[in-house]
Parts: sequence; C-alpha cells; structure tokens
Amino acid sequence: MGCGNKDNLPKSYPMVGGDGPQSYAQNSSYQKGVMDAAKELIHEAIINKLDLSIMGLSHTSGTFHVADLGCSSGPNTFSAMQNIIEAVELKLIQLAEHQDPSALEFQVFVSDQYDNDFNTLFKTLPHSRIYFAAGVPGSFYGRLFPKSCLNFVYSCYALHWLSKVPEEIVDRNSPSWNSDSIHCTGSVKGVAEAYSARFRNDVEAFLNARTPEVVPGGLIVILISAVPDGIPFPKTAAGVLYDVFGSCLVDMTKMGLISEEKVYSFNLPIYHATPKELETLIQRNKYFSIERMEELNHPMRNTPFTAEDYTSNLRPIFEEIIKDHFGNEYVNQIFHNYTIKIAENLSIIEEKTNDIIVLFILLKRIISTD
Repeated sequence: MGCGNKDNLPKSYPMVGGDGPQSYAQNSSYQKGVMDAAKELIHEAIINKLDLSIMGLSHTSGTFHVADLGCSSGPNTFSAMQNIIEAVELKLIQLAEHQDPSALEFQVFVSDQYDNDFNTLFKTLPHSRIYFAAGVPGSFYGRLFPKSCLNFVYSCYALHWLSKVPEEIVDRNSPSWNSDSIHCTGSVKGVAEAYSARFRNDVEAFLNARTPEVVPGGLIVILISAVPDGIPFPKTAAGVLYDVFGSCLVDMTKMGLISEEKVYSFNLPIYHATPKELETLIQRNKYFSIERMEELNHPMRNTPFTAEDYTSNLRPIFEEIIKDHFGNEYVNQIFHNYTIKIAENLSIIEEKTNDIIVLFILLKRIISTD
C-alpha cells in the first residue's frame, strides 16, 4: 500500500522535530541504546584500523573530519561524535608516547535531509566541546562533501530508509502492486523484488557518493536494523508492529474516515535487509573493504515494553509520513487506535523481540595502488 512520489529526487522523511513529548528528541532512547552498544566496537575500530599517517595526520598538526549521516534532531548524534573523538584522542596519545594530542583539531559534520529540525539539534550541541560543528543538509544518497574530505563516517539507524517507495508497488496495473500491506512482507514476489531492488540501488548510491568523499584509509561505521538470514520479516516483532499499524488504517476506511485509495497507495519507505544481502551489496563496491560485520547486543533487547512505549517510539518516526499522505486530521486517532491494538497483540510481539537484529558494519576506504 506507497507514500513516495515519482520524482527522481530522494524523498524526505523527517522525524518529529522540536523537544515536545511526541518529538524524536524525547523518544529516541532505543536508538541511543544502539549507539551505546556500538561504543566499544567503534573504539576498537579506531585503535586497530585507523592509520592516521596514511591520512597525512599526526599529533602535531591537521584536522580530523567526522560526519554523522542521518543525524535526525535528537541529542544522540553529539554523544556519538564525542565517543569517536575520544577514541581518536586515545590513539593519538598512544602514537605520541603520551604527548599532548591537542594540536590535532576536529571538525564534526551532522547531516540529514533539508527539512530535518536542525534548530532543535543544535540546541543540544555541548557548550564544552573540543570540536567545530556544522550542519550539512541533503540526502546521503548523493554527494555531500568535497573530495577526500572525511576521515570517519558514522550512520546510525538510517540506511534502512529508502530514497523513495518503489514505483511498481503503487501502480494498480503492475503485478508488483502492494495492495494488501503497507510494507514488504515478502509474500508477494514482485513486491519483495521491487523493495529489494530499490534498497540495492540506494546502498550502491550511498557507497558511490562516499567513495570520493572518504580519504584512503578512512572508516565508515554503519549501524542498521536487519532481519536474520532465513527469518521472514512478517515473523519478526517489527513485522507485527507494521501489520498492526496497517490494520489501523484499514479500520479508518471502514469507519468512512479515510478512502480505500489512500490506504492502498500507502507504503512505508523502509526495507530491512538480511546480513547476507548487505554483505553482498557492499562487496559489489570495489572501494571499501568490510573490516568487521557482526550483530550488536542491544541493551534494551530484553526490556519489557508497554503498548504506550511502542507508540511513543513509533510516532516520532511515522507521524510526518502519515501527515504527508493522509493529512493532519486523523493523526491522533490513528495512533490512539494503534496503542489499543498493540496492547491486544503484546504477547505476540514479545515472543518475537529477538528476531530483529542490529548490525555493526565497519568499512575501510581501500588505498588505491594506481
């Protein structure tokens, strides 16, 4: 059922801005858990895999450039940037035999779509920091920075968002028309192929855009939601959550509040790949090597959630998409109904909480021998 238009430009799906009770800034603890779970792995990557001398950097001079791609509007991004910088400082101290590494300067770029709430984001910028900070609006599926600009790229819970909904799944005349669901269930071959192809093109575009931007020897860390190999997405907790959300929209049509056409043309621009899919896609790019790829142990994995918790986490992510497609009038009612239905299905969801995984992927920009 497609919320994307048919423009060639990537569609923007901003989180709810501001710092109110329904904002992303106040409801992104799960994403912070992902960031915290990856902290030690990022430190290890920088200590063991980052070669500052190849980049022309040392403890005596230079600027180390870090970018967060898909930063959104909450405070998590600056915590992540601080973790990265602390690891680089530790490496500098080791290299300089405990000399002061302060001569190396740090530039942090935070990037997201043009309609991201950068105002709220920069209100959370720490006053006492050792780095310069700048916002870079735009889609990470295209170029964002000059050549050989970045030493370290970080992207957390962003790359599973598609640049747009596949056109085939919103076409009534297409065998890939997704009339029975709002996401990729995998039950209709054409729908699954359309989603997979869109994701494949997007990952290729992401890596192609980073190829000239990242210096040789530079690192990319991607934290991404994924489906374990061999498990159909509808059998996961996220699959159940999406199905419940879709049923709420169908209920609105039965009440005469939303047209069937509106519901049939609505799809979530999200695709959860398997680890094998991701590995294959990355290996197609000849400029980055996979240095590490493993499942994260999320600290909130076994935390019990109430129906209200699920709604609080989901609403800041989906509200703007709902408004864009259905208008503002029934947003509150949709999420109210969603909370009720989640409560009715809570036992089913809890049985599947271990099915969705978070992958830590470490890439290194290959040093050309040309």
